[in-house]
Amino acid sequence: MPSHHLFLLASTREPGNLGNTETLARRAAAQLPADAQQTWLRLADFTLAPFVDLRHTAGSYPAPTGDMARLLDATLACTDLVLVAPVYWYSFPANLKTYLDHWSAWMRVPGVDFKARMAEKTMHVVTTSGDRAKAQPMLDSAQLCAAFLGMRFGGALWGKGGPPGAVDADAAALAAADSFFASAK
Repeated sequence: MPSHHLFLLASTREPGNLGNTETLARRAAAQLPADAQQTWLRLADFTLAPFVDLRHTAGSYPAPTGDMARLLDATLACTDLVLVAPVYWYSFPANLKTYLDHWSAWMRVPGVDFKARMAEKTMHVVTTSGDRAKAQPMLDSAQLCAAFLGMRFGGALWGKGGPPGAVDADAAALAAADSFFASAK
């Protein structure tokens, strides 16, 4: 069965301004097999409701609607979830953190079986930051999220961030992008 990679773009750059992280992700994606399906979603284009924790009061959650339902459906449809997230203050951008928070609800929507279905998937992270050490807390968090759901962690691709185009001068990151998904198998 061909793979289906869902690329969740978490940058908050203005639309039309290709950032370093997306540049690196698109280079890695260009190396996927021709039959690999790719879905690219920009989280900034979605209305992400704040997560409300009902675990200890209601116990279960209603099925999501609107943009949250679209994100759930896209998440469940992929074989590989690729978090394309520049490092913001040593962590995920707020829109990606909100998406991840909703996993707590999706695990409790009757009939979705979210945790078991996620265990069949692989998570990858593509990120950029000023230096690799600043990305580590975010990468650790992603790996813990994957482990909690029993997902395979396909690894992290890191490149030098900063102003647009900075990653183009990071020869090591560009070379790593060319084999990133092949090495994740």
